[in-house]
Amino acid sequence: MLFISLLLLAAGLVVLVLRRRGVVRGRAATAGGILTGVLGVLLGVTTFVHVVEPYEVAVPTTLGKIGGTWQPGLHLKSPLTDVTSFSTRPSDLNLNGNDTVEVRSSEGGVLYADLTVKWSIDPQHTLALYKLAGSAEAVQQRLVYPDSREIVRNVFAKHTGVEGYTSQREAIAAEIEKQITDRLAPRGILVNGVNLRNVKPSDSLQHAIEAKIQQDQATAQAEAAVRTAKAEAEKRKIDADSTAAANAAIAGSLTDKLLLSQCIEAFKAAAEKNPVYASPCGSGGTPVIVDSTKR
Repeated sequence: MLFISLLLLAAGLVVLVLRRRGVVRGRAATAGGILTGVLGVLLGVTTFVHVVEPYEVAVPTTLGKIGGTWQPGLHLKSPLTDVTSFSTRPSDLNLNGNDTVEVRSSEGGVLYADLTVKWSIDPQHTLALYKLAGSAEAVQQRLVYPDSREIVRNVFAKHTGVEGYTSQREAIAAEIEKQITDRLAPRGILVNGVNLRNVKPSDSLQHAIEAKIQQDQATAQAEAAVRTAKAEAEKRKIDADSTAAANAAIAGSLTDKLLLSQCIEAFKAAAEKNPVYASPCGSGGTPVIVDSTKR
C-alpha cells in the first residue's frame, strides 16, 4: 500500500512539473496531476492508521515482532506493520455433509453424527491464539475442528449403538459439550453450545438395533408376565395362610364345654316346635333330653 501511494504521489508530481515546464498543456493535466498527488497522499496516510472494528481484537506485527493486542478504535501504526484481526462474535462449526463424524459404538457398530459447535474467541487470549494458530480461520481448522471430532468419537465409543441412536442421545450430547468446553477453554476458546442434531446408524447397525429393540420388548413382556404370575401366586398363598390361621383359631377355641353349650342352645331352639327333643350332644354321644314344656 505504501509503495502504491508513493507511485501515485510521484506520478502527480511529474505531471505538475511537466505542466510547469510546458511539456504538457491544459488545465486537465494540472487537475490530473493534483488529483493523483492528493490520492497518493491519502493512500499514504492510511498506511499509518488502522481501524479495529467493533467485536474485533487486532494483533500487530512489525518486521516479525508481535505487539500487544488492539481493542476497537483508531490506532497509529508504521507502514511496515501488518495487522491481523480476530472476530469475537460467536461462530458455528457445522460437522455435517462431507464433515459428518463417523463414530463407532462400544459394540463396534458404525453411526454418523451431525452436530454444530458454537464457539467464540476470548479477547483476553487473542495474542496466545495468534501465536498458536495465526488467524481466526486457522483457530477453527487447527483447534476447534479436530478436537471436536476426536471428542465426539471418544464419547460415542463408550456407549452401545442403541444408546447412541435412541436412549442416551441427550446424555451423550451433554457429555460432548462438557468435554469440548474443558478441552478448548484453557486455549482461550469459549464454547457457547453443542447441538447434536442427528445420529444415523449404518444399515447393518440399523437392523441390529431394531432386532435388539424387539428383543428388549419381548423380554420386558415376559418379565411382566412372570411378575404377574408371581404376584397372583403370592396372593393365593396369603389367602391360604389366612384361611388356615382362621381355622386354627376356631379349632383352638372350640372346647368340649363350649360345644356342649352351643349344641344345647341349638336344640332348645329346635324344641320350640316339639315338646320333647332328644339331642345327641354330650361326651361319649350320650343324648341330652331337652323338654321345651318346662320353663
